Amino acid sequence: MQVDGRCHCGAISFSAEIHADKVLVCHCNDCQILSGSAYRSVAPALPGSFRLLSGKPSRYVKIAADGTRRAQVFCGDCGSPIYAGPVGDETGMLGIRVGVLRQRAELPPQRQYWCDSALPWVEDLAALPKIASE
Repeated sequence: MQVDGRCHCGAISFSAEIHADKVLVCHCNDCQILSGSAYRSVAPALPGSFRLLSGKPSRYVKIAADGTRRAQVFCGDCGSPIYAGPVGDETGMLGIRVGVLRQRAELPPQRQYWCDSALPWVEDLAALPKIASE
């Protein structure tokens, strides 16, 4: 599926082709902290399909407990996370952050990972009162 997106302030824009059938939610502690939320939604990009259309993103290299390095790419102005991917010549999945995609409503997650780290209240959101807007 062809997608496009931008950061909150509009300084960064991009396009990519993703695996819509592989959109995931990650509940790991790193994703909770890096997203500032209970979990992160990720759309895997097809290799070589990500195209930066405007702006110059900032990068932070996160090193996992097993030594795996992942570049966390975000807007240096507004802080919107754009994607995580391999560092330098390393190989691996480029995971676009679903929240910055224009097509995010069309990308329901198909699986969940690191569920042992999921916050216990995540499953109970449907029971909360809903307010359309304020």
